[in-house]
Amino acid sequence: MKGIFWNCNGFADCKKFRFLSDLTKEKNLDFIALSETGRANFPQSTLNNICAGRDFLWHCMAPRGRSGGMVLGICLSTFDIGEIEEGDFFIRFKLRLREDDFKFNLISIYGPAQLDQKSHFLSEVVRVCSKEVVPIVIGGDFNIIRKPDEKNNDNYNDRWPFLFNVVIDSLNLREIEMTGRNFTWGNHLPIQTFEKLDRILVCTDFESKYPLTSVHALTREISDHTPLLFSTNNPFSSYQPQFKFELGRLLRDGFCDMVSEVWQSTLVVGSPLERWQAKIRRLHQYLRGWANNLSGAYKKKRPF
Repeated sequence: MKGIFWNCNGFADCKKFRFLSDLTKEKNLDFIALSETGRANFPQSTLNNICAGRDFLWHCMAPRGRSGGMVLGICLSTFDIGEIEEGDFFIRFKLRLREDDFKFNLISIYGPAQLDQKSHFLSEVVRVCSKEVVPIVIGGDFNIIRKPDEKNNDNYNDRWPFLFNVVIDSLNLREIEMTGRNFTWGNHLPIQTFEKLDRILVCTDFESKYPLTSVHALTREISDHTPLLFSTNNPFSSYQPQFKFELGRLLRDGFCDMVSEVWQSTLVVGSPLERWQAKIRRLHQYLRGWANNLSGAYKKKRPF
């Protein structure tokens, strides 16, 4: 199961349509959760475009005032839908996976930036999550950080992070660790502020069902928020052939120099672990292509 949570900061740009359409095709997305769309509804042709023509069911929530607006869509070949609920700050779908009859709640969140509304927002999160008996996935732009290192400056007030963490703990939720970057939002001022406002939480029952669930932060080029790619990493959803490397290839002339060149040419900003992951991923891709080329050349030379 794969999906995306994204504060798209307005949704009238063809670049954003194309980004989602390409991502849906590339990652085979099963759900799309957008916030801050700024619109009450969308033409069906637009919705068909962003899900790459797949059979999606959509629910749109109108903005309140000049900000807000949400869209949640699910692929009907992956899910059956039981309920749809709309709150002031969320859309909830109760879903059943066709593959194995697993039932869970998918909740898309858009938290208020205004301080005087945060108490109401957290109360609504408690209400919608505490009444549910089936597992929960809740994600989106919460507009609250959890700790000081989720911000790149010292302008930190502990009030809302403390209450947010109390809510998370009381609901027995766990945040899926995000890879790809440290922050999910940035402003455009000369001295920029970066914060982690977007996240995905799951209950322990969901985590037990899908222990390999991951969250990866994508590019932040076309919005001030980073899209979050959610994946349960279910081996039955799509088969990926194993990469097999023959030890004899280590003896080929120039092999070590080739590996060193690929490793040194992969430049990534991030923690040591993130840099290592990016380099090993790039090396894996390169060696897979190199091995395929060797295999193809061998097959051409082999007599029939």
